[in-house]
Amino acid sequence: MSLGYFITGTDTNAGKTWATIALMRYFKKLGKVVVGMKPVAAGCELNNRNEDALLIQANASVHVPYELINSYAYEQPVSPHIAGINNPVEFSKIIDCYAALKEMADVVIVEGAGGWYAPLNAQQDISDLAKSLGLPVILVVGIKLGCINHAKLTYQAIKQSGLVCAGWLAVCVDADMLNTGENIDTIKHLLSAPLLGVLPHTPKTDFDLLAEQIHI
Repeated sequence: MSLGYFITGTDTNAGKTWATIALMRYFKKLGKVVVGMKPVAAGCELNNRNEDALLIQANASVHVPYELINSYAYEQPVSPHIAGINNPVEFSKIIDCYAALKEMADVVIVEGAGGWYAPLNAQQDISDLAKSLGLPVILVVGIKLGCINHAKLTYQAIKQSGLVCAGWLAVCVDADMLNTGENIDTIKHLLSAPLLGVLPHTPKTDFDLLAEQIHI
């Protein structure tokens, strides 16, 4: 039976894609066949393909058709419920793609869009998608000013949804952040879910280095 995780963040640009790729490489190093998925993406300039989704495709253990990884690729870099007004997100399509990916791998990492309550269509948001897939959630906390409040609010929302929070990752997105360690320690004491790793800020992204920081 394959494992699956849903990756959500405290906000847009919290480091979800860094975390997703690092997790994929972590499981690959354990000898697992790993694929990833970014079902909804906005800001798709490369022939209607998303840069993050292409990165997820490139880091899979096996070749995966792009359409399975990114079901909805919107050109405008705006909220999906606005970008997709003429082609709204339908969960059934995403669930079918996830089912196909499960047959291809031991581990499937699903990256959300924006934060936990980011709207995907007129009625549903990221939290609804996570519940539809029924996956344990890994919370990505972008370590920047305001992160303690954002982490606590998002964690409480995940718990209220009834889903399991398998843990959280601290992603150091701000190179100039003061008291990084103290902020991470504070969040660690506020959340009952385990800290799975601290991904440092590096001048050049090294996903193997980031994967080494993860411990599940």
